[in-house]
Amino acid sequence: MVRIFLTGYMGAGKTTLGKAFARELGLSFIDLDWYVESRFHKTIAQLFAERGEDGFRRVEQNMLHEVGEFEDVVISTGGGTPCFFDNMDYMNAQGQTVFLDVDVETLFRRLRVATMQRPILRGKSAEELRAFIEKALSDRAPYYTQARYRFDGSQLESREQIAESVRRLRELLNL
Repeated sequence: MVRIFLTGYMGAGKTTLGKAFARELGLSFIDLDWYVESRFHKTIAQLFAERGEDGFRRVEQNMLHEVGEFEDVVISTGGGTPCFFDNMDYMNAQGQTVFLDVDVETLFRRLRVATMQRPILRGKSAEELRAFIEKALSDRAPYYTQARYRFDGSQLESREQIAESVRRLRELLNL
């Protein structure tokens, strides 16, 4: 039985690496945000607007506990998932946890082109976006670093880099 949780900031490559890794190992892949959206038939932004952050985080925790029971799965968590309730302890108890560590500049480059798809980033200037990422990474580091493994997620820009990252992650996890 394999259960792997990928954590890290938005834009770290959790979904990109998670899909490729799951495919390589013949495992199921679940993006927790997509799972929440499909279960509630609403976007994350709609759930935030309707329930507030506390309400959304409760939903997210419940869905994490649901998918955390699945077997032979790679789960890409939301960027904030490890930072609330007992989520990090729960993931560490349920399976292997991997923090995709990516530097501010790489995240800035990836997220700058996605500001319209991510409501929390919409309308930010380049300077505001960089400062926002830096602060969020600093605030979340105590949670992210509780993962059992730390993995460099900066090399996910091409098929070759993704394939090499899958190989390195497989080696790191002994799979």
